Amino acid sequence: MTLNKGTLREMYWTMLLARRLDERAWVLHRQGKIAFHISGIGQEAAQVGAAFALQQGRDWVVPYYRDLALMIAFGFTAREYMLSLYGKRGETTSGARQMPNHWSLRRANIVSHSSPVATQTPHAAGIGLGMKMRGDKSVVLTTIGEGSTSQGEWYEGVNWAAIHKLPVIFMVENNIYAISVHQDQQMAVASVADKAQGLGLPGQSVDGLDPVVIHTVVHEAASRARSGDGPTLIEARVSRMTPHSSDDDDRSYRPREEVEEMKARDPLTLFAAQLLTKKVVTQAELDQMNERATAEVNDAVVHAEEAPYPEVTDGHHPIFVEDIRSG
Repeated sequence: MTLNKGTLREMYWTMLLARRLDERAWVLHRQGKIAFHISGIGQEAAQVGAAFALQQGRDWVVPYYRDLALMIAFGFTAREYMLSLYGKRGETTSGARQMPNHWSLRRANIVSHSSPVATQTPHAAGIGLGMKMRGDKSVVLTTIGEGSTSQGEWYEGVNWAAIHKLPVIFMVENNIYAISVHQDQQMAVASVADKAQGLGLPGQSVDGLDPVVIHTVVHEAASRARSGDGPTLIEARVSRMTPHSSDDDDRSYRPREEVEEMKARDPLTLFAAQLLTKKVVTQAELDQMNERATAEVNDAVVHAEEAPYPEVTDGHHPIFVEDIRSG
């Protein structure tokens, strides 16, 4: 599927805005203005490529905590992100109840997840089962880190989807570290995609630093799912260019040379170079996009800092569905 210049530019813009928001979150944490941050820097290309391959408003997403760029691609705004970091009133993912990055966005069919990793996998399989039972031609994408594929919930969800040929795309963003544990210490296979052989579904391992590559494989997987041919497992090989979270010091377990090698393969820089070479954008246009992104981030920070905290009574609503019957 050939992407036009407008789509390629929008993909780059989404990656850029997510990166600038992510970078600012690190600064805000170091300033003591927010309590916690967990980053997606280095994984934006996989997330944006996947998002642009889906049908927004129709398809469903059950994400994981590094998926800021995916959320931005589905319409999550810079202001909404900053409200979630600050835990302020108006926060859309949980009413300021959840810790940051427990994404959900009802208007975009994005379903919240919990802190225990891999639990979103059976949720996605359940959504896929509902789609199949209704004859719905939508698909559900669920994302996860490679460390979580060692969890039982992941195997159960993928196995169920494979048995029943459910319209689910399982995308694993493999950044080679499960917190501080390297891939070769928690997986006996060379690639997450190899695990598909024992579960009865197609598995692909692809370059997660190129959003166009990811767009192609996710689009193919979505077409396969809509045709009733079942789920696909995609391993997107990405880079984790930061510590696991703001509470982590990765100098205790990662050689600095490895981090620098990953930074040299920054997907944002690589995609910008690709767009310049293909004359999709000019350097001046890239500079203008960067200025625009910085302005949006600045606006979002001011908005969040000026927003009020929730009232104590807000904790009671909307946990339960309101009874709107009259009388």
